[in-house]
Amino acid sequence: MLQQTRVDQVVPYFERFLKRFPTIKALAEADQQDVLKAWEGLGYYTRARNLHKTAIYLHGECRGRFPKTYAELLALPGIGPYTAAAIASLAYGSDHAVLDGNVIRVLSRVFAFTAPVTQARNKQSLQAVAEALLPPGRAAAFNEGIMELGATVCKPRKPLCPCCPLNHVCKGRNDPHAYPVKDKKKPIPTVVVGAAAIFDRRKRVLITRRHEKGLLGGLWEFPGGKLEADETLESCTAREIREELGLDIAVGEELLVVHHAYSHFKLEMHVFTCRITKGRPRAIDCADFAWCRIDELEVYPYSRADLYVVDALKGAETLNSRKN
Repeated sequence: MLQQTRVDQVVPYFERFLKRFPTIKALAEADQQDVLKAWEGLGYYTRARNLHKTAIYLHGECRGRFPKTYAELLALPGIGPYTAAAIASLAYGSDHAVLDGNVIRVLSRVFAFTAPVTQARNKQSLQAVAEALLPPGRAAAFNEGIMELGATVCKPRKPLCPCCPLNHVCKGRNDPHAYPVKDKKKPIPTVVVGAAAIFDRRKRVLITRRHEKGLLGGLWEFPGGKLEADETLESCTAREIREELGLDIAVGEELLVVHHAYSHFKLEMHVFTCRITKGRPRAIDCADFAWCRIDELEVYPYSRADLYVVDALKGAETLNSRKN
């Protein structure tokens, strides 16, 4: 959970997750949808799917025992070199150096490393430096120390250079903000999407489940898709519903506009209230679909963007019930 997410945000999720899935067996036997629901709102949902896959593997193939060697750890779903090194060194005392953002920053400044750290070959060079510095038999203390140094002293902004224990050997101490060197960021594109809140005569709304692979895989959403050139948002929404579910719809009023930022793009999602004019839903370009009453929507796991739509629909229903 702590990968790419702040500690203060993780703590309540971690506590709820452990209460819901207290053992490897409990997690392995859980439905993936329940796991995604418990993860809902944390983002980077591939982590949740891989955690579930790992639990299934450990329970079924390893009798619930966690691997101890770096190579075995690296073979588990979702575990890369950093996580494998962290577990191997901190849990089992193996001599493996971690390389996270904090470590990269410390090493880049200490050695005035001028190559862009965003490139794989340069990360490998820093990994080799970390391995060379690792004191045999003290990997856990070394890794904890250098990560903590980066988090509390050698900070990205306003580093505390005068009190740093490495100040006397740091080649970058006179210009710490010049390191680590990164490639120039490309402008983050905005993806405009048309989405539909499709209602039937029983006032149920139609939701769809995304395919397992890809962004937000396995989560539920309000169907729709990207706006194409020379297309209105209304025609985009109608086209996407036809391609995804085989339905012809009448696009009504705009319910809300959702703005949400992902790591590589910004989302601008226009959600319209719609009704079916022809056809019955079929899972053509989605994994599944479901009709739900508004009060049933919360059962399913969604991305944060679609949670805004759930909240809007609940708010509209509450307002209508008060009027009636």
